[in-house]
Amino acid sequence: MRLKSKATDPRERARRAALNALKRARRAAERTGAILSEWEGEFLGSVEERVEQYGRAFRDPEKGQPGASLSVRQTVKLKEIGAKADGRAKSSRWRRKNRTTQSKV
Repeated sequence: MRLKSKATDPRERARRAALNALKRARRAAERTGAILSEWEGEFLGSVEERVEQYGRAFRDPEKGQPGASLSVRQTVKLKEIGAKADGRAKSSRWRRKNRTTQSKV
C-alpha cells in the first residue's frame, strides 16, 4: 500500500527552503567560529522573522522571483555570509580577468 503524498504549495516549499538556508548559514558561522558583523547578525534575524511571519522577506515583486521567499540581493548576501562562515573568500563577479590581447599585424 502506498502513502499519498500531500501536494505541497510552491510558496510553502520556498518558505521552508529559505528558512533552512538561513539556519544553515547561522549554524555554519557558529560551528566555524566565524565572526559575523552586527549587521549580518541582524540581517539573518530580521529576514528569518519576516519569512516566518509573511512567507517572504520582501514586498516589491520586481526584486525577486514570483514564488521566491528571498529577493535576489538577499540571496546573494546569504551566500556571502555562508562563504564567510566556510572561510572562502568573497567572490566578486565584477573582477576583471587578466586578459592579454594580441593584435594581429
